[in-house]
Amino acid sequence: MSETKATPTSGLEVRSLFATPLVTARVPITEDENARLGETILAQGKKDGGVQHSNLSGWQSADDFARWGGTEGAKVLGFARDLADRLTGDRAGNHVAVDWFVNAWANVNRRGHANQAHAHPGAVWSGCYYVNDGGKDAETPVGGAFEVMDPRGLTPAMYAPELTPALTGCQSMGGSEIIEPETGLMLLFPAWLTHGVRPYAGNGTRISLAFNFALPAAGA
Repeated sequence: MSETKATPTSGLEVRSLFATPLVTARVPITEDENARLGETILAQGKKDGGVQHSNLSGWQSADDFARWGGTEGAKVLGFARDLADRLTGDRAGNHVAVDWFVNAWANVNRRGHANQAHAHPGAVWSGCYYVNDGGKDAETPVGGAFEVMDPRGLTPAMYAPELTPALTGCQSMGGSEIIEPETGLMLLFPAWLTHGVRPYAGNGTRISLAFNFALPAAGA
């Protein structure tokens, strides 16, 4: 995400209203476990042709990852569930326990693959976990950044796009922020937040797991 310098605000009260959280966390999983998870996903990719949703080329599984993801997949989803539990509350700020309905799917991207901008209707939280970031090269950027768009759209930049409040976090108003993928990194964000993946330009194989946390169906 972008780093900005805040203007000194001594004597002022600055309130950040209508905040949009994007949480990053390191999943406590070993390299061996992560490698096995990657192998499981690649093996599944050889068994079926996948589905087409937001993915621009690349392979995306059906949302039945929990059925075939194995012990390692269950560990990652369990961590994601714990994270969602910790971060869910009511309008008064009290913790709320939810019996989440979870669906998850795997993604495999190679050179030129991307995901168009989209959101996840029908869910409370969405997120992703990078099983393998596809390698990094300091001299040759590999692209494939995770991109989140300002939920207010272009409105904050319509009149004077060159101007923003001189406060931390305001420089991307009306635009987008990017997060560079890293093996072992998990992202969690509101499911309504528009996001996408820029084209991957590396020579490796980027493997990720995406998931939704929704309310259980009525009567279920």
